Amino acid sequence: QVQLVESGGGLVQPGGSLRLSCTASGCIFSINAMGWYRQAPGKQRELVAASSNGGSTNYADSVKGRFTISRDNVKNTVYLQMNSLKPEDTAIYYCNAEIRARIQPRAYDYWGQGTQVTVSS
Repeated sequence: QVQLVESGGGLVQPGGSLRLSCTASGCIFSINAMGWYRQAPGKQRELVAASSNGGSTNYADSVKGRFTISRDNVKNTVYLQMNSLKPEDTAIYYCNAEIRARIQPRAYDYWGQGTQVTVSS
């Protein structure tokens, strides 16, 4: 009943920028934390950035100072602004959200379909 839809991935040169968006839709009662994860081939999925519904944020050390996570709670949307991109940022990026649907008594984790980010010259 709840879906996360992502957009904004693509191919960019080193030093370039991309802005990822993820919108939650459906019969939503509340959204707690939202965040972005990434997974490169042969590697574990890792947390990139997370945001609580109160505005607290956490970032992986590798992206601090370059990436910014933000939320629009009216639109149920989370963004990831990625600047100064490096080849090592290449991965599939997944949106994650802790959401309580209106028909459920508690919140569950939901995942987007993933969007490819490729940083290459």
